Amino acid sequence: MTNFAALLAPIALLLPAAVAGEHASLTPGGEVAAAPAGFDAAQHQPFETFFDSYRPRAQGQVRVTQRVVIRITARPQESRENLSAELPRQPAEAHLEERKMGKCIPIEGIAGVEPGPENRLILHMRDRTLVSAVLGKECSAREFYLGFYVERRDDGKLCVKRDKLQSRAGATCEVSQLRRLVVVRN
Repeated sequence: MTNFAALLAPIALLLPAAVAGEHASLTPGGEVAAAPAGFDAAQHQPFETFFDSYRPRAQGQVRVTQRVVIRITARPQESRENLSAELPRQPAEAHLEERKMGKCIPIEGIAGVEPGPENRLILHMRDRTLVSAVLGKECSAREFYLGFYVERRDDGKLCVKRDKLQSRAGATCEVSQLRRLVVVRN
């Protein structure tokens, strides 16, 4: 048998079964015999499984989601000093005091962050103001020494009791209060 005939022999054996009919097959003598019990030749056409493997599968619903996370970095010590160097020098009796403000601040306005006293984060704003963000009781401001991540919302703001801050060290905290820090002289 030549190589060409050896390649065609399996195909030649399958073709008579497909041509012979629905429930028939050829016996070794060339006679048509009934199909074995439980075998339906119409369902098992030659190469059907092969062709099925290349047909595209029906796909269900596809959902595309987008998530934007903003990283706020800690302010280096020298940049904090540079920010305060341009401010007029205050007398020694001046101190910072918290004042009420709105419940949201623009995320793009935050230039940097540093941990503050009593579970507070000091947010350095781009307009050179300071904002104190009070964290929940279960959180520690010390965990935010490297900065934090916050998920951007449609309004582009960081709001009280809505947004969660995730420290770069792994802690997740909610902001419970925002206060503006102002210089007060005695």
